[in-house]
Amino acid sequence: MSDENTRGNVPLGAAGSGAGRPSSRTRGTRTGWRTGTGRGTTRRREAEQPRALTRLALIDVAALVLMFAAVAVGFGPVWGSYGWVLPAAGGAVVGLAVAWVGAWRRFPAVTVTALAVVAYLLFGGALALPHTSIAGVVPTLDTLRELLLGAVEGWKRFVTTVPPMRSFPDLSVVPFLLMLLVALLSGTIAWRVRHAVWAVVPVVAGFVGVILLGTVDAAMPVVQGLVIAIVALLWGAVRVMEARVGTHSISTESSREATRRLRWYRVRTGATILTVAAVAAGFTAPLLMSDQPRTVLRETIVPPLDIHQYTSPLVAFRHYAKDVREEELFTVSELPENGRIRLATLDRYDGVVYDASGDGGDTGFYTRVGEEIATAQEGTPVPVQVTVTGYSGVWVPEVGSLTGLRWQGPTAEAQTDGAYYNSTTHTAITTAGVRPGDTYTMQALVTPEPDEDALRKGTILDADLPETDPSAMPPGLAAKTAQFTGEETDPATKLFLIRDALQDFGVLSSGLDGQTPSRPGHSAERIDTLVEEEKMVGDDEQFAVAFALMARQAGIPARVVMGFYPGEKSEYTEGEPWTVLGSDVHAWIEVPYKEYGWVPIDAVPDEKPQIQPEPKSQTVPKPPVLQDPEPPEEPDKAKAGSVEDDEKDEADNDLFDWGLIGLILMAVGIPLLLILGPIVAILAYKARRRARRRSAEQLADRISGGWHEVVDVVTDLGTTVPRGATRRESAGVIAGAHEVPSTLTLAHRADATVFGQGDPTPAEVDAFWTEVDELVGGLRSTVSTRRRVRAALSLRSVWARIGGRPGAFAALGKLGTRRTKESR
Repeated sequence: MSDENTRGNVPLGAAGSGAGRPSSRTRGTRTGWRTGTGRGTTRRREAEQPRALTRLALIDVAALVLMFAAVAVGFGPVWGSYGWVLPAAGGAVVGLAVAWVGAWRRFPAVTVTALAVVAYLLFGGALALPHTSIAGVVPTLDTLRELLLGAVEGWKRFVTTVPPMRSFPDLSVVPFLLMLLVALLSGTIAWRVRHAVWAVVPVVAGFVGVILLGTVDAAMPVVQGLVIAIVALLWGAVRVMEARVGTHSISTESSREATRRLRWYRVRTGATILTVAAVAAGFTAPLLMSDQPRTVLRETIVPPLDIHQYTSPLVAFRHYAKDVREEELFTVSELPENGRIRLATLDRYDGVVYDASGDGGDTGFYTRVGEEIATAQEGTPVPVQVTVTGYSGVWVPEVGSLTGLRWQGPTAEAQTDGAYYNSTTHTAITTAGVRPGDTYTMQALVTPEPDEDALRKGTILDADLPETDPSAMPPGLAAKTAQFTGEETDPATKLFLIRDALQDFGVLSSGLDGQTPSRPGHSAERIDTLVEEEKMVGDDEQFAVAFALMARQAGIPARVVMGFYPGEKSEYTEGEPWTVLGSDVHAWIEVPYKEYGWVPIDAVPDEKPQIQPEPKSQTVPKPPVLQDPEPPEEPDKAKAGSVEDDEKDEADNDLFDWGLIGLILMAVGIPLLLILGPIVAILAYKARRRARRRSAEQLADRISGGWHEVVDVVTDLGTTVPRGATRRESAGVIAGAHEVPSTLTLAHRADATVFGQGDPTPAEVDAFWTEVDELVGGLRSTVSTRRRVRAALSLRSVWARIGGRPGAFAALGKLGTRRTKESR
């Protein structure tokens, strides 16, 4: 604080007055300061302490809290409930508290950042992840792991998951962390920076972030924006006024009173003006601004699921129609009227298979979903329960447009975590797979199908579907399409001309006994063979693909759907549970109509019996009269066994170039040996290592070897087990990474056997290795085929055993060293 008073006088004892003596100008006064105002002067002490400790800090807190509330409200539509309130409000409180402590103690930025990280980990469990904490308060290792992973990956998972987010409690980390950051930055700027108005920048950034993380359905955008704008302007005006008044270090009671009246006058005037402007803006903004959809990340970011890694279910069509024709696949509690069970919608054809793409446009995206699925579809809500008995696969049989999917059973958690849904194609998938014994309940919206007369008069829309390379199309398809449609130009009319021709000239056959022979598949060659035949023989698989490709050849967007519905021979009774058999499998196409959306259309010809061969005549023909053959001429004795014949045979043998054959074998064999040699060597080494462990001289070493086998398999799968860790510590790492609790039991048994009294018996060793094989098999079954292959060829376990990453020659040398005894 300056040593000047309000009139610029100097204190007693200053230069020119004489040290320790009163000045002639101040003689007779009882104070050491010449104020010029006499009594009533006070020194302003607020300038001596941080703003965070003054009463003015409460004004800052009030303004910031109002703006934070306006920002956090945006989480409402995407969350679908009030579950966002606790993590968002908690994050704002924690951020403001850390900012206040940093301003109070005048900590540097590094220290404030460290405090923020500690507070995030300390309070994140209670405010964002109570289900992972002890008593909902004390954080655990799982809490810390989820908080750390959520800070990095939570944003991606948030925007690639279908709302509402209340089905995913782990995603509460996102609103907690976002509001913590906004509050931390805003509070730090407000209490430590000279121009406090910059504290509004993090608030605006948070507001934009909530919009991008949300949905196209806004919370209260006009109200949110007006609250932030009004509070920011009023608060900024108050801070500017306080900065001007605070330039004086000494003030009187009268001046403070005048300042207080001026402050409230400006606040009231500013609030009135801004309120009037806000009301006017609230009424005029919707009229002046164009009605444009909101831009949110979940509508533009491609989700991480790679749907192309899963085989198209249409490949297995003949398997259902023929091999498991009489087997029960699953039971549906109540099928809606004229309902169809969809297995998958296929919209991309590459000449080999019709597959699901999910690349955007009218193919949609596969996004992660929970027990509730937000949708803009309209229809009649129908609850449907499915009990799986014989079906297995990643494609989930479903009905209509899903609004919810709830799994029951021992694998329900894994199936929920791996559930994805494409709301555009109405296709559901779970990476955990559907297996016999599973049960799930769907909440679906169904709409009635229009009749054929309405479709013939309807309007077909364009659609953004993946283009098929012309070289992948069946060669004869274009000519056959032109033959079926003639000179017709109306898309709906052309569609039904193609459908009618396929039904009239087609013969339905799945290659069963008594049916016309029919090949499976829907490659370009198979479809070309189908349409080129005078009588087209095939089943739903071939006719649906041919129908879709012909429609697209005629300029009509179409996609193929594989699923199930009761046929003419089905024993299904409407209103009763329906047990779906393999014979109920069907394939059809869908075409977009302006009035009805994507509409299913079948092209199923009549089933005709196999054409029987004509009966043979019963008349026995007379045997022909054979004449005696003429005796052959005797060869010329001079030619028999001549030298010329021998030379001719040798010349014929010389035409077989053995050198060329050897060259070809070397050209093919050497590269093949270079490619397959290392693979065979790695597999042989691992097989030899396992056999050596299984047949160690000491029985205790066989137990140790079994545990080493588990660690090596996990290491090759990509999980790092710390060197020097005990079996129980290693088991904890493996159980946490692969969610296999039985690893802990196996580690305890190995310790008890190895360090116990006496040697184990051969029966105990065999039982232990049986558990090892079961554990290893379970670990490998939880990963994809590609990852299992990579693990089989991985050398991670080899490097770990020989210690670190040595040079190539040292590693090869150690690989060749035979260890006679496993480390216990």
